[in-house]
Amino acid sequence: MGLIFNTYLTARRVYGCKNCKTHLSNHDEIISRNFRGQHGKAYLFNTVVNIDQGEACERNMTTGKHTVRDIHCRQCKETVGWKYDKAYEPSEKYKEGKYILEEALLCTVS
Repeated sequence: MGLIFNTYLTARRVYGCKNCKTHLSNHDEIISRNFRGQHGKAYLFNTVVNIDQGEACERNMTTGKHTVRDIHCRQCKETVGWKYDKAYEPSEKYKEGKYILEEALLCTVS
């Protein structure tokens, strides 16, 4: 195992881990702001960087059953949201491969 290098984003508005400020995604990657997580408001992002992914598990959510995995900040290991691996409802398939970041666990880095 070699050194792990973080990706630094250069967008106008960058979201980072609230705990350590590691860059996670930028404002242009937001698909929807109409989500809820354990800590309140959450955003659906197309891409996220500087994360580690947990094991996949099935969860029953308000929009149906999904296979998801928690995502953690690569730097401080804080859980920052989850990734959708599979959606069982046809109307929810657009979430597959996308990421939820919870607003309460984020900060604006730039």
